[in-house]
Amino acid sequence: MSICRNDGRGGIALLAVIASVCAASGQSLMKSGSSGPMLVGTDMAVLEARDARNDLPCVVVPSKPALGFDLKFHSGFDISVPLKELAGAENLLTIVFRVVPENRPDEPTYFTQKIRVPSIEEDAKGDAYLQGAFDIGEGKYKVEWLMRDRSERVCASFWETDAALPAKDKSLAMSMQPGEVAASEKEEFSDEPPVERNAADGTLSVKVLVNFAPQNSTSAALQPADTTALVSILRSIQREPKIMKFSVVAFNLQEQKVLYRQEASDHIDFPAIGESLKGLQLGRVDVAKLAQKNSETEFLGELIRNEFKGDGVSPDGMIIAGPKVMLNGNVPQESLRVVGEPEYPVFYMNYNLYPHLTPWRDSIGNAVRFFKGQEFTISRPRDLWFAVSEMVAKIVKSKAGKRPSSAASSRGLNEVALH
Repeated sequence: MSICRNDGRGGIALLAVIASVCAASGQSLMKSGSSGPMLVGTDMAVLEARDARNDLPCVVVPSKPALGFDLKFHSGFDISVPLKELAGAENLLTIVFRVVPENRPDEPTYFTQKIRVPSIEEDAKGDAYLQGAFDIGEGKYKVEWLMRDRSERVCASFWETDAALPAKDKSLAMSMQPGEVAASEKEEFSDEPPVERNAADGTLSVKVLVNFAPQNSTSAALQPADTTALVSILRSIQREPKIMKFSVVAFNLQEQKVLYRQEASDHIDFPAIGESLKGLQLGRVDVAKLAQKNSETEFLGELIRNEFKGDGVSPDGMIIAGPKVMLNGNVPQESLRVVGEPEYPVFYMNYNLYPHLTPWRDSIGNAVRFFKGQEFTISRPRDLWFAVSEMVAKIVKSKAGKRPSSAASSRGLNEVALH
């Protein structure tokens, strides 16, 4: 959650207090006992009355639930409070709200947050802006919300929200159950819960090369939305029960650097990937690389050659993921021929929110095409779900197709030995 104010010159200035605001990134779940959480009596009375209040003037605008790449519905609200209402000595805003699923009206989920407000001059103009967020599964919900200050002035608002999947998305395997409510994930790179895997269903191994880069190649930072999408791609692969081993290479083409490497493991180490991205500095340019013509193309070619040839046992499938990279030149085919024809299927998960703006194939796509691979455009959550499903099916088919030839070769050798 953040607070901003209009500086009187048409701009928006961030209040210095933000760094010290309690858990400024979102709400906290309230622990509930057998009879519900411990709330101040007046707070519970306001929620139960369901009457809009404006003792503390504020405007609350609910946000429509949006399906994320993590296959959760993200909902929330925006709040504005006139700064003159917060003027004076330091203040404390307390937000309490509950989300009640229609299918389980007796099981509300409570959230709270306290926001320390610094001293504000009496003639302050403009508004303070705050935001809140929570995650829900498919279904209808009631949201009962209040905010109070130290003077016990209350702003209360009540609304209903509906998280519904379009008919064509009904087959998606959602991350949350219908009627489920949870706090928004604060840590992007938290460990993924264990997945029940059955070796009898398959023993697939994959290598994933992820270009952690923003959609906008001129951006000086990796944007949160881009990070979420790329991490969601990795999580979707991790959750596939037929895949038993994961190799991951995180890189950034702009910096021409491999950021993290994980060899065949039974899970993807998300915290380690997150730690490796902290050193990413897209705004800095290496002068030596600037002087080198087509250095990004050469880096991409070397990365492909090293990772496709590799050492040891080959994976059952190779997946490259990331935003489109429009380089000055493609990796030369003679450079790709060094790799030879891969013994496994190759895929490119092209994360592209606006495919109509760049409908042509990029440098990675051209390399994947050379290896007779398949490209998927990931613009919406369903694109990701269907892409992973199709990739796994093709990897399974590819691996199964190798077994008869191996068996036939063995029989042929035995027959020769007998004769």
